[in-house]
Amino acid sequence: MGTLTGRTALVTGGSRGIGRAISERLGKEGARVAVHYGRDAASAEQTVKEIRAAGGDAFAVRAELGVPGDAEALWAAFDEQAGDGGLDILVNNAGTDGPRVPLGEVTPENFDRVFAVNTKAPFFITQHGLDRLRDGGRVINVSTGLTRGGGMPELIAYTMTKGAVDSFTSVLAKQLGERGITVNAVAPGAIDTDMNASWLRDSAEAREGVAAMSPLRRVGEPRDVADIVAFLASDDSRWVTGQWIDATGGALL
Repeated sequence: MGTLTGRTALVTGGSRGIGRAISERLGKEGARVAVHYGRDAASAEQTVKEIRAAGGDAFAVRAELGVPGDAEALWAAFDEQAGDGGLDILVNNAGTDGPRVPLGEVTPENFDRVFAVNTKAPFFITQHGLDRLRDGGRVINVSTGLTRGGGMPELIAYTMTKGAVDSFTSVLAKQLGERGITVNAVAPGAIDTDMNASWLRDSAEAREGVAAMSPLRRVGEPRDVADIVAFLASDDSRWVTGQWIDATGGALL
């Protein structure tokens, strides 16, 4: 039996990159995993297939985030397949970095879009999920090391969205503590995912530069973040709440 046997988890953006690694790791530990996706049904089904092939249980949930009614649509899709509708672990992972441009080139449309996906969606997904989340449950928000590391000019709006998520994490931890629910944020650095492929995988110089930022002298992988999430989802993390967990491989030292 795994550390999460008998529990149900929902991972937003759970079909690719860090989200997929999280989904597969939670599934490996015995959780029944709802793999949320917005548009890429093939990746979601593949993730579900991989979890099942490893002996786990999973199902795909579709809902586009960043649009009116997104939280309601997600939970309706979840309830349709989850049986009793109960939830033990909510991982707010889905996000977008938006256009990589400096402050002067950010448009109101760009700004609203990145906040809608990264900040508004997890807020209301959590709000609507509280009556499904069982006492003793877990809420895990995926933030970024940029909120503590000075940020990057071309990701200013993105960094702001995650700063809001950090605040949401600490305040929500106080609110839900009386129910035994812990709330924490995991903050990755640059991770080798499809989202970063255009600049990280295609440039040896960029890859060497990112690796050099960590005392461990390598680029982070999705599983590095997923393993931290698995700890926070388990009983072993029962005395950890309201925390911002550095998952940058020491890049902020």
